[in-house]
Order: sequence, then C-alpha cells, then structure tokens
Amino acid sequence: MEEISKTYDPKKSEEKWYSYWIEHGFFHSEPDDREPYTMVMPPPNVTGVLHMGHVLNNTIQDVLVRRARMQGKNACWVPGTDHASIATEAKVVAMLKEKGIEKNNLSREKFLEYAWEWKEKYGGIIIEQLKTLGCSCDWDRIRFTMDDNLNKAVINVFVDLYKKGNIYRGVRMINWDPKGLTAVSDEEVNYKEVDSRLFYVRYKIEGSDDEWITIATTRPETILGDTAICVHPNDERYKKLIGKHAIVPMVNRSVPIIADEYITMEFGTGALKVTPAHDINDYNLGIKHHLPSIDTINPDGTMSKEAGFYIGEDRFIVRNKIAKDLEAMGQIVKIENIKNKVGYSERTDAVIEPKLSIQWFLKMDQISKPALENVLNGTIKLIPEKYINTYRHWMENVHDWCISRQLWWGQRIPAWYCIDAPKAECRETIVSETDPGKCPHCGSKNIRQDEDVLDTWFSSWLWPISVFDGFKSPGNKDINYYYPTNDLVTAPEILFFWVARMIIAGYEYLDKQPFSHVYLTGTVRDKIGRKMSKSLGNSPDPLDLIAKYGADGVRVGILLCSPAGNDLTFDESLCEQGRNFSNKLWNSFRLITTWNPEEIAPNDDAIKNTEWFKNKLNEQIAIIEQHFSSYRISEALMAIYKLVWDDFCSEYLERIKISCRNGFPKRIYDDTIQYLEALLKLVHPFMPFITEEIWDNIRQRQEKEKIIISRFPAPEKHDTVLVSHFEDIRKSFVRNGRNLHQEINLPLKQKLILLSPDPNTVGLTTSDLELSGSIYQTTGANMTKDKLGFVLKDTEFIFCLPEGVVLDKSQERDKLQKELDYYKGFLRSVDAKLANPKFVNNAKPEIIQNEKNKKADAEAKINALEKQLENL
Repeated sequence: MEEISKTYDPKKSEEKWYSYWIEHGFFHSEPDDREPYTMVMPPPNVTGVLHMGHVLNNTIQDVLVRRARMQGKNACWVPGTDHASIATEAKVVAMLKEKGIEKNNLSREKFLEYAWEWKEKYGGIIIEQLKTLGCSCDWDRIRFTMDDNLNKAVINVFVDLYKKGNIYRGVRMINWDPKGLTAVSDEEVNYKEVDSRLFYVRYKIEGSDDEWITIATTRPETILGDTAICVHPNDERYKKLIGKHAIVPMVNRSVPIIADEYITMEFGTGALKVTPAHDINDYNLGIKHHLPSIDTINPDGTMSKEAGFYIGEDRFIVRNKIAKDLEAMGQIVKIENIKNKVGYSERTDAVIEPKLSIQWFLKMDQISKPALENVLNGTIKLIPEKYINTYRHWMENVHDWCISRQLWWGQRIPAWYCIDAPKAECRETIVSETDPGKCPHCGSKNIRQDEDVLDTWFSSWLWPISVFDGFKSPGNKDINYYYPTNDLVTAPEILFFWVARMIIAGYEYLDKQPFSHVYLTGTVRDKIGRKMSKSLGNSPDPLDLIAKYGADGVRVGILLCSPAGNDLTFDESLCEQGRNFSNKLWNSFRLITTWNPEEIAPNDDAIKNTEWFKNKLNEQIAIIEQHFSSYRISEALMAIYKLVWDDFCSEYLERIKISCRNGFPKRIYDDTIQYLEALLKLVHPFMPFITEEIWDNIRQRQEKEKIIISRFPAPEKHDTVLVSHFEDIRKSFVRNGRNLHQEINLPLKQKLILLSPDPNTVGLTTSDLELSGSIYQTTGANMTKDKLGFVLKDTEFIFCLPEGVVLDKSQERDKLQKELDYYKGFLRSVDAKLANPKFVNNAKPEIIQNEKNKKADAEAKINALEKQLENL
C-alpha cells in the first residue's frame, strides 16, 4: 500500500472526486432493466443562494440517492430551478432601477429580455453551490420551469382544465401584495402576531340629534369605504337601530344598519363596520345584503381617488392621520393596545391588503379528492405521520386556487379577448394553446392576450411529470420508467403550496401518485431557537463552513441533529464534529497501513476480537437498515458514527494492536481491511468524498470499482449472544477495571491482580486484561490482602492490589454501600411491579419476563456486594 499523507485535505479530495464522478458519468441515468430509484429535486428559485435549509434538504436527498445507487438500483436524481415569478421580477426591477430604468417605461418584450439576461447571469449560482456540497444529481437532466417543453405543459394543462370547466375567471376577494403588485394565494400569506391599536369610532345615527353607534376597528383608514354597519339580530342594544341609517365620518355617507347572525356580539362593541372592498368577511356580507363596494386603496397601498381623502398617501401613514382627524372631530371614543394577527406576503413581507380583483381561479373541491384519499389510505406516506392530520384538515377545507399573477415574468395566461366585440359571443374569452390570430366569431384581428401570468406553483405542480416530458410524449420511455418517483424531500411549509398540488396533478393526468414517500424536514434554528436567516444575521454561509470543515464535515454536522419533521438546533460545533469524524476515519486508515501482514497463525485473542467485530458489524448493519427503512436518517448516521468511532476505532483497532504486537497475521489483516471497506460503504452516502479517497487508496482500484457504485452492505446472520457477551462482560470488564484504577488513584500501568474467576471461564482475553489494567494471578509474593471488585451480570470479579499499594477501606466500604443501596432500591421497584396484578395481567409475556430477569440480576449483584462488604 502506498504511503499516504499524514493529514486529510478535504478541498483537494472534493475537487478531484466530484470532477471524476461527473466525467465518468456516475450520476447519469438512462432507463434499463434495473429497478429505478427516482427523486426530483424541489427546484430552488433562480434568485436563490445556498442556505442552511438547502444544505439540510439536499444532503438528505443525496444520502438517499447514493444509497440507492449502491443497492444496485438505477438512481436518477433530477435537478432544476424554479423561475419564481414574484422574486425574480422584483430582482430584475431592482437591477433596472440601479441603471435608471423604470419597468413602466419598457415594453413587456424588452423587460423579458432583461429578465432572461438576469436569469442567465445569476440563475445558476445555487446549482454550482449544490455541486460543492457533493450532490450527485443527474446534471445532464437539469430542468428549468420555463424551458420550452415545461412551458408548453403549463399552457396545455391550463387549456385542458379550462375546457373541463375547472378554471374560471371572476371578481373575487383576493390577497393583494402591494409591494409585489400581484395577487398571492392563501398559502402564500404568513400570519404574524403584532402590536396593534383598536380604535373605537362613533357614527351618528341619521336624523337624530345626539344618537350614536360605536364600532371598533384596527384599520380606520378603511372607514372611507364603509357601506353599512352590521349588528346581531338578537342584540338588545341595537335592535331599535336595525333598518335605520348611520353617517360615515368624514365622507358623510349614509349607510344602512343591517342585521346578520355572522356578528359576534361579544367582540368589540358588537357592531361591525362593513367595507366590502377590503375584507373577505365584509365582502361576503356585501354580497348577501346587496351592498355596494368602494375600493379606497390603490394597488401600491396608497389611498385611491374613491377614498376622497388622503389621496396618494400610504395606507399606514393615513391610519395615523385619520385617527387624529377623527379624534379632533370628537368621534374617537377610545383607543386600546391589542395583539393582532396580520397577514404578510411570504415573498415580499409586505402587509397583505384584501382586495377585489378580476382573477383566474382553479376549482379545487373535486380535483383534490384523489390527493386526499391516497394520502389517507397510505398509498403516499408522509414522514413523519403527524402531518397527515394537518394535510387532511387543509384538503377537506380547500379553497379555489387563485392562479393569476399581475406580472410579466412567467407563463402568460393563454386567454385572448376581442376588442371590437361586434357580436355578443365575441365577449367570450378565447382560450387556446397558441395565439388564435383573430376572433373566431367575428374574424377581427383586433384581439389582445391576457396581461397576467400564471402562479409559479402552477408550473411546479407539474414538475414530476414535466421533467420527464410526460405531457409532450405521454408514452415516452422516461415517464414510463421513472414515474412514479420514489421519495420527495421537502419542507413542511410547502406541503400545500407544492406537495398537495403535485399529488393532485399526478392523479389528474397520469392517474398515479407522483411519489411514494414525502420526507418532511424540520426548520434549521440557531442555539436560542430562532429560525436561521440572513436578515437576522444568525445563519452561517454554507460555503464558508465547507471551506472550513469540508463538505463531508458539514453534511454530517447538519444531519447529526435532524430528526424528520422536527426543527433542528444547529451549531457550528456540529460541523467540527463532522470534520473530526473525517479525521478519525483517515487516521484509522493510516494506522492500518502501518501494519505488515505475515503468513502466521493468529492467536486466540486476535481471533476472538475479529469474530466479535464481524458479528457486531452485521448486528449494526441490520439496525441501520431498519433506520433507513423507517426514514430515520439522522438515527442511521448516529448508528454508523458510533460503529466507526466507538466499536471499530476505540475498541477493535486498540484490541488488535495488542493481540498482534508480536506479528500481524495476514488473516487478521485481511479481515480488518474487509471491515474497513464495509464501514466506508456505510459512511459513503453521508461522507462521499473521504470515503472515495480512502477506498481508492486501499488497493488503487480501477474505475469500475469505485465506492460510489460498490454494493451497500446488507445484514448477514450474526451471533447476538457473542455480541451481548462482549458488551456485558468483556467491554464492561475493561470499563470497570479502569474505573477501579481511578477510584483508588492507581496508575493504569500498575496492574490490579484478578483473583477470580479464571478469565477463560468467562471468555476474557489477553486484550481485555491489558486494557483494563489487570493481570490474572492466584498466588504470588507481589499480592496484598486488600481485596476489591465489581459484579457483571451474575459474575463477581475479585481483585487484590499490587504489593505496596494500600486500600482506603473506609472509602471502598462507602462506595460499595452506596452501590448496594441503589440495587436494593431498584429491586424493591421491580418487586412492586411484579406484585401489581394490573401489570401482570395486562403486560405482554416478554415484558414480564424482562422484569423477572431484572429481578434476578439485581439479586445476584446484591449478593455479591454484600460479600464484598463482608470481606472488607
């Protein structure tokens, strides 16, 4: 074996192996006779750069796909990016402003030229960063949601759903983003609890001298659009006012006082101002009671001409102004400070303004039913299962999806309108995959296309189908082979934005689920529980972490603390732990390279140690397999980590060094290399770079022998009794022997003398004795009469001190008494449980037997401890 460097260089290894894997096509997949394993990457926005959430999500995906590849499956991980209409358009508008260019001064075509230039320059940044992380995507298959075929799929699906009667256009109350200047769906609104003020404003009853009705509102700026006041029909305070009119302050508008059971008498004053243009509930009341709608707020959040006052001023500035003006008029009764939930745009963080608007909608009530049914029946499994109830609640109460956005960047809605419209039928919307060129009813070429684009999610909901050109060629070999995909790894916050809608599309167009499992990651948080974000300054740059700790170290660091579906507390020290793990692997490999195998027979100690690790390895492989099967990725990593660090490095290699110090048998050397190779395979999905580096150094392998396509270890038969004996006796003997040295301040090189039992009768080996700091001897001049010991299972180990060392009997007696008291207390608790008829009658037989075993062990230890105390 060639001499290897003293220290591992992550940067050199990462650059070398990632280039090698791509050049030799290890990530690429084409349909063949193997079982496929398919994942589609949740496409990051083209505006994005790598953050810790991406690191978590994509590391988990890479672990799954690398393991599948090593299992002999045809692994295909399709990467891509999302055009992100709102975010990208905002970036382009900002870029143009820096150049002194206003979007409003550009044609749509010219603006899109700038947008495509921006996308080509910046849109691939995150892709290159994912490569740095080690993601083994099929880069030959990379897709973008505005690629030609994907664009055509979106347009065709829109037309198809329109023809089926599932898409319609109408005036509805929608969530309006005044900063993004577009509608957003209900799922794109984040509600935050903020400090607000509740204004109590009195309205004069029309025709009265001094009769008033008081309402409470958090948005006094909308008073200018009031068209009614509503009370509960059974509210005794207001019964006499129902049917009368009140005067809206400032605008002096006469509005009716109406009654409706929708009103909550206990909230505020029990009287509600009704502003149909600016509140969804008011809008519904307006429809029911035939009230007019007055839109007093412009799309950019300023007051409109219809408001009559404060025209062109920002809504929040007006809130303070109108409050002062109303107070000056004597119409503010009081102001209370309250906590209030306010909706914010997920994309721009602007406060959402409910607004009446003409929009396009997709009916969701019927089309969503298969997507609910097939999650509830287990065809699609959500991991963890706790999200099933959340999913069911949302799907059972689903609203129509507002799919239009008032933007230029995105798929333009394929609808045209006849401008001339000489015939009544010309006023019908023309929906077509391509520009019709003229009105089909009158022949006029004076037609215009709808200005809006489709919601970004309306393209990404087709992602698992469209990336395989499933709409372009429904029977193509890719869609037939790779669909449905296996696993989807994503964040819980887009369970409804994206996951549910992909399921809907899958059943609508292929009558199949798009994936079998949905692994929902947690949110990455800092040490004090805050969500990591660049705006808070609490999120490290992943590229800086990779430069400092290596990609393998960062991957391990993020996964050490990431149980599925639960938020994870990330600390940079975890990446340091990951780097240390890399160094541990490297140093163990370097140690093995120093051994010179010889054709000699191994001694009994070496054989027992290698047999133990062989069985321990297979025991843990079975456990690791269970973790993977249950998508417990973090637990699988931790089991591998302990197997490598504790069992292989700290136990096995240390024992082999002792048992082979007088010559290294080739059989033991070969076994050790095989164990190392098996461990590298287990580690590879998590730490691909260092494992490929060590693997390649072991025997200078050929291309076809790289670890990336080696066979992932499968569990084999193993001797559980042998493994248990090592844990319970051999390993515990070493630990307890070392503890005795510490308790009596005896250096480990001064050997305790084991008097009983004979090591051979309990399966102890030479390495056990040496590591514990003891020797076996029953007679001799170098022995003292002072005795001490410990109990393992039902075996008592008795030692005496080397000559010249005096035992502090008082201290030893106190220690034994404390241990005896503990076991007596433990025995009482077990006896109480076994004496409880309810427990004995209801517990499973194996549980009862386990308690009986505990009782027997405790009794044996009590007996041994009492003897030791008696001897003292």
